Amino acid sequence: MVKLRFAVRKFEPFERHLEACWKAYQEAGFNNVEMEFVPMDLEELYSAMFTHNGLQSGEWDLVHLNTDWLAEAYQKNGISELNSFLEAAPPSGGAAAWSPSLMDMQTFDGRLYGLPFHDGPECLVIRKDLFESAAEQQHFRASYDRELTVPKDWNEFLQVAEFFHRPDENLYGTVFAGYPDGHNAVFDFCLQLWSRGGELQATDGAIQLQQAAAIQALDFYRNLFKRGNVLHPQSLSYESVQAGEAFARGEVAMMVNWFGFASWAQIDALSSVRGKVDIAAIPAEEGIIPPSLNVYWLYTLAEGSRHKNLAYDFLRYAVSAQNDKKLTLAGGVGCRYSTWFEAEVNERIDFYSKLGPLHETARTLPRLANWPAIAHIIDEMVNLAVQTEHTSGTLLEEAQIKINLLT
Repeated sequence: MVKLRFAVRKFEPFERHLEACWKAYQEAGFNNVEMEFVPMDLEELYSAMFTHNGLQSGEWDLVHLNTDWLAEAYQKNGISELNSFLEAAPPSGGAAAWSPSLMDMQTFDGRLYGLPFHDGPECLVIRKDLFESAAEQQHFRASYDRELTVPKDWNEFLQVAEFFHRPDENLYGTVFAGYPDGHNAVFDFCLQLWSRGGELQATDGAIQLQQAAAIQALDFYRNLFKRGNVLHPQSLSYESVQAGEAFARGEVAMMVNWFGFASWAQIDALSSVRGKVDIAAIPAEEGIIPPSLNVYWLYTLAEGSRHKNLAYDFLRYAVSAQNDKKLTLAGGVGCRYSTWFEAEVNERIDFYSKLGPLHETARTLPRLANWPAIAHIIDEMVNLAVQTEHTSGTLLEEAQIKINLLT
């Protein structure tokens, strides 16, 4: 019997959904194949696929890749194009089942190299029970001489986070994922930059860190971590999943994080804030369109797989409208248009209808083969800002020099 191996982004709702999806697939008559799901954290997954050449070695058949890694995987011939599979046996709805914002990043020279698995642009996630509480509103008004509202800019964000920061109640104003994995702090830096009117790339596509908005962004992030009255104490050691779990435990009043963690906290049976979650736009300076960031996960076929037809057959089954909906109700974020507007989904996650508008202003990170290396330089820069006294200007200059040497 053939055994497929699937490298999965480690996250309990993903793992639970895929196991259920595989069981249903076998019950539908495809029971002559075995599947091994292997959950991995971000660094572990990247190392297995790129450092140890897992995409080419034949060790893996299906792989979860995020859009940060696509250009490198394509350049190294690590993932299989899907056009021939799609022509022979398209998934229900074909390519038109997904928004262009979830198909463009994995398209190279008109060829498609993956199908969307899990989406969820960055947004502001809030405890609506706290914001809607009459007692909290009265207390805030007495303390700050203004109404308690969802923050629109970063000054309001800090003020509201300070108000809800109550360590003696195990409630913290906010949480950021500061663990240095080359991802979360980079995303936060980019959002801070964009929300202040800065751009990560110059008109010629070169990464440009030395600008006033970047200094403001790094200063804000540094001060956020050095303040003692707004941040969850584990923020330096948390990556995004752990930050999302802290929110779901009821330890955080609001956070900038992925839409998926909001939907998960809203419906998961073990969530302490189930039914008490809402989302809003990320704070931005006056006159700046609130930014979001679109980084998503894909089903991809490893180029080294010796069982591509079998692997694609399961992939095709897994991305059906029914399974996309099931992923969403399990705590992930389905990617199909049909899921965005599905009645049960919107009934259980009453802010799901806001997902479409988030995509309208969501930005993407540069699609560069050396982006992971650039991201680690930015990640190191942000980490040094938090843990040293070097000025933001100096750190940005040093990071720029390192990035210039890569190109």
